[in-house]
Amino acid sequence: MQTELLKDLQDARRNKRQVVVATYLNSGEQSLLFPFETKEKSDLLEAARTALIGDKSSQTEIEGEPVFFNIFNPELRLFIVGAVHIAQNLVPMAVAAGYEVTVIDPRRSFGSEFRFPGVTLDNRWPDEFLADADADRRTAIVTLTHDAKLDDPALQHALRSEAFYIGALGSTRTREKRHQRLTREGFTEDDFKRIHGPIGLDIGAKSPAEIAISIIAEITAVLRKKLS
Repeated sequence: MQTELLKDLQDARRNKRQVVVATYLNSGEQSLLFPFETKEKSDLLEAARTALIGDKSSQTEIEGEPVFFNIFNPELRLFIVGAVHIAQNLVPMAVAAGYEVTVIDPRRSFGSEFRFPGVTLDNRWPDEFLADADADRRTAIVTLTHDAKLDDPALQHALRSEAFYIGALGSTRTREKRHQRLTREGFTEDDFKRIHGPIGLDIGAKSPAEIAISIIAEITAVLRKKLS
């Protein structure tokens, strides 16, 4: 790899950009591709985008020439607002799925090491945490508290971010009230469509563990572009 290309790659990774090194195997020519940062359409970019979504380096043929895609994705992150029972079940599932997890709850009796041993905890208010968190296209954000004082500020920051998944716990009545509050804050119908609520895939989940399963399943489906 040429020195200048390597420097550009290192810079892209420091800035947590989704980047692909495309190598034309016949000629050895290499280039950096940022398929999620352009509206340009081509077979090359679409193949690179697919490789990033699949989290797997791969080889394909573009216009009769074999091209190898070496992918560099930032780490997956999951921000959980609300140190509740569902979160206790969701954390180990998310970790097993490859997420770097942070649980955010200013209520220290909830967000304690006793209840979440070995988990990254942040006892700031969710809006304070998210203001510094730089949620990107590899970040999922879920709100689980049922408390508008905690969930609403988190959702407002989430909707202004590039987070690939936003989910909110709550009944139909809760969602309607949330809709009204966010509308007053200037959010639109397109914004609301980004919020998955009721959170999780509809698998008939009842217990906290079952709800956690439905949440990580839905996050995975959205990540892999199997669900909008």
